[in-house]
Amino acid sequence: MAESNSRNSADASAAGTGTSRDSAAEQRSGVRRRGMLGLLGGGVAGLVAGGVGGSVAGAEREKRRTAAAPRASDLTYDFEGGHQAGIITEVQDQMHFAAFDLADDTDRDDLIELLQDWTTAAWRLVLGGEVSARGAFGGGTLFPPDDTGEAFGTGPEGLTLTFGFGRSLFEDASGRDRFGLRRHLPEHFSTLPVMANDFIVPETSEGDLCIQACANDPQVAVHAIRNLTRIAVGKASIRWSQLGFGRSSTTTAEQETPRNLFGQKDGTNNIKADETAALAEHVWIDASNGPAWAVGGTYLIARRITMTIEVWDSLQLGEQERVTGRDKHEGSPLSGGTEFTPPDFSKTDDRGNPVIDERSHVFRAHPDNNGGVRMLRRGFNFVDGNDAQGRLEAGQFFIAFVNDPARFSRVHRNLARDDLFVEYLKTTGTGVYLVPPGVRGADDHIGRSLLTAG
Repeated sequence: MAESNSRNSADASAAGTGTSRDSAAEQRSGVRRRGMLGLLGGGVAGLVAGGVGGSVAGAEREKRRTAAAPRASDLTYDFEGGHQAGIITEVQDQMHFAAFDLADDTDRDDLIELLQDWTTAAWRLVLGGEVSARGAFGGGTLFPPDDTGEAFGTGPEGLTLTFGFGRSLFEDASGRDRFGLRRHLPEHFSTLPVMANDFIVPETSEGDLCIQACANDPQVAVHAIRNLTRIAVGKASIRWSQLGFGRSSTTTAEQETPRNLFGQKDGTNNIKADETAALAEHVWIDASNGPAWAVGGTYLIARRITMTIEVWDSLQLGEQERVTGRDKHEGSPLSGGTEFTPPDFSKTDDRGNPVIDERSHVFRAHPDNNGGVRMLRRGFNFVDGNDAQGRLEAGQFFIAFVNDPARFSRVHRNLARDDLFVEYLKTTGTGVYLVPPGVRGADDHIGRSLLTAG
């Protein structure tokens, strides 16, 4: 649960130097009514037309205007763009993450077909539609429906779908180059070293492909993964997946800092979507740290971190704050100020002791103590029932985006070595995936830049 430093005012002033696609305000389409109407048919179009039409009395016109006003569930984000959605997009409330393994007999043409099919379905899903025109009800009674139907009528709910490639897609554990992609493996695409608190379960880690589905309704996120999994039958199957609820970070200044399952404010100084210079330096792959086909992409680091809830709950408040280095109520550093005040690691108490312990989480994770490394976080809480001893099987599904996995490793080595927080955390699953650039135009598909690279 690494913490980034305070937002650099120079980043905000440099916002004009980035492309328009670098800002969440422009990546976010708001409520794209026209797209929704085209997808869902003339019935809705007639409703909206009736809401703004004609020569009617003022009260009736206002009534109709209100009835036609967009609902929160109609929120959509662009699927098309230079970067994939679900990275700097304003963090939604729910997540379903899934990693896939390709079948042994899958060849390069099968892989391309799968990515094309996923792209076609994703275009429809993010607009609140079904995966095909026949959908859940229009394919006839003698055939299985194309769409499972559980999200029918729910609305888009801000769904984003983010696709990534595991290192094994380029070269598997036995050294096989199954799809002729080894020569395109980026130099920086490294695996993570083993950390002090790693208890990794291989069966629930890594994978050839991944999909991150985020939405403001859990059924919408689950529906997306469920139906994309059905599309993959015969070519790929789920290796592992994770449900998450309650975001544990923010990606826009408008979002209030959330709390994790330890009750602490989390991700206070995460990189924000309008920090164009910081995103360029720390998140997006460019020509200096990646091949041409990956420019505009990023690396997704996924870590399933179990939190020892019951042990943490038994600690005195003062000890909890010493471990984190922050005031639990306000989220401010123990050196004083507000939540967003930069911590002062040189400040001492009346006995000459640092007010922020050098082994605290804020000290060990801070960019000033990690060569300036920052990352864009997008994590979620999870509760997966109870273990055999009756303790909560709960924690944080930590997701970070960086332009080089080694940058993430540097921070987490520092944490694992001395961070007091590590005593209360246990990482059981991990994955590193390269998220390719976004889809541009109707003829493009996920990963096309890789699969057509010379």
